[in-house]
Amino acid sequence: MIYAPSHMTGRPVTVLGLGRMGSALAGALLDAGSRTVVWNRTADKAEALAARAAVPAGSAAEAIQASPLVIVCLLDYDNVRAVLEPNADVLADRTLVNLTTGTPEQASALADWAGTHGAHYLDGAMMAVPQTVGTPEAFFLYSGSSEAFDAHRPTLDHLAASHYLGSDPSVAELWDSALLGSGYAALTGFLHSVALLDTAGVAPTRFLPLATQWLNGMLAFMPDLAQEIEAGDYSKGVSPVDMNRAAVHNISQISTRHGVDADVHAPLLALLDRRIADGHPADSFASIVEVLRERRD
Repeated sequence: MIYAPSHMTGRPVTVLGLGRMGSALAGALLDAGSRTVVWNRTADKAEALAARAAVPAGSAAEAIQASPLVIVCLLDYDNVRAVLEPNADVLADRTLVNLTTGTPEQASALADWAGTHGAHYLDGAMMAVPQTVGTPEAFFLYSGSSEAFDAHRPTLDHLAASHYLGSDPSVAELWDSALLGSGYAALTGFLHSVALLDTAGVAPTRFLPLATQWLNGMLAFMPDLAQEIEAGDYSKGVSPVDMNRAAVHNISQISTRHGVDADVHAPLLALLDRRIADGHPADSFASIVEVLRERRD
C-alpha cells in the first residue's frame, strides 16, 4: 500500500516514466497539490521528485494500483507495451492516459488492448517542451474516452491547456503529426536561413528580430490560405504559384553558389513545379494542397 504525504490533498495520480517530460509532468502535478505516485525502471530518477513529496512505487503494478488515473510517458509504444502488458490484471477501472509519441495506428491498437482489460483509454499529444509544462505556453491534445476526459480534466489541466478532439483514440496522434510538421518546416527554414547568412558573417541573434517579424507575417497569412482551401477557390490569391516558384528557385540557386545545402527547399520547389505543369501557374500558393492530396486520391 502506498501512502502519500497528508498535505497532498488533490486527486491521486500516477506517472509512469520519468524522463525529462515525465518528470515535468510529475512536477506540475505536485505543484498543483496532487498526490503523485511515480515509477521509472531506473529508480534513482524518482529521487528528486521524492524530495518534493512524490511517492516512488516499487513496481509498475504498485504504481498503477495506487491511482485511478495513470499517465504514461515513455520513449515509444514498444516501451509502453513492455510496461503495461505484464500488468494487465491491475488495469481494470483505471483511466490510462498515454502521452507517448506514436502513430494513429499504434494509438488505436493500444486503446483496443486497454479496453479488453477494463481500462478507460485516452491518447494524448504534448505540444510542449519540459520547461513549459504546467504553464500557459503549453497545450495537450486528447482523444478517446469522453467520459474519462471529463472525469479527469481538472487534473489534466494542471499539465497544460487540454483540447479534446473526439472519441477516436487515433486522432490526437494525427493532429500531433500535423502540428509537428508545421513546426519542423518553420524551424528547418530558419536554420537554413541562418546557414545562408553565416556566409556573410551575420550572427543568428542579429537575424532573429527580422526573422521573427517575417514569420509573424506568415502566420497572419495563414487564415487566407485556410479560407481558400475550404472554398476550393484559388483564383483570387495574392501570392501565385509561379511567383513563389521563382522565389524558391532563387533561394536554391543562391544557396548553392554560397556553398549551403539547398535540399531543405527541394520538396517545395518540386511541388510548385508540379502545380505549374498541371496548368495552374496563376493559382494561389494555397493550391499546393491539391498536389499534396493527389496520393490520397
